[in-house]
Amino acid sequence: MAKGKDVRDLVILECTNCARNDVNKEKESPAGISRYITQKNRQNTPSRLELRKFCPYCLKHTIHGEIKK
Repeated sequence: MAKGKDVRDLVILECTNCARNDVNKEKESPAGISRYITQKNRQNTPSRLELRKFCPYCLKHTIHGEIKK
């Protein structure tokens, strides 16, 4: 049996610590916002995804939350 169409979605995870501190507005340093791309199953996790990932700009593990595409 074929399953439903597009059960797995691509999601973008963004560092919540960098986004809160507005790192992109500082033009003097070459800082940015850490982003990861992953997949999630819409049926099992309908809410927004949050994972602990390493942020190379904060130099530590932080919470990365799902953002809109």
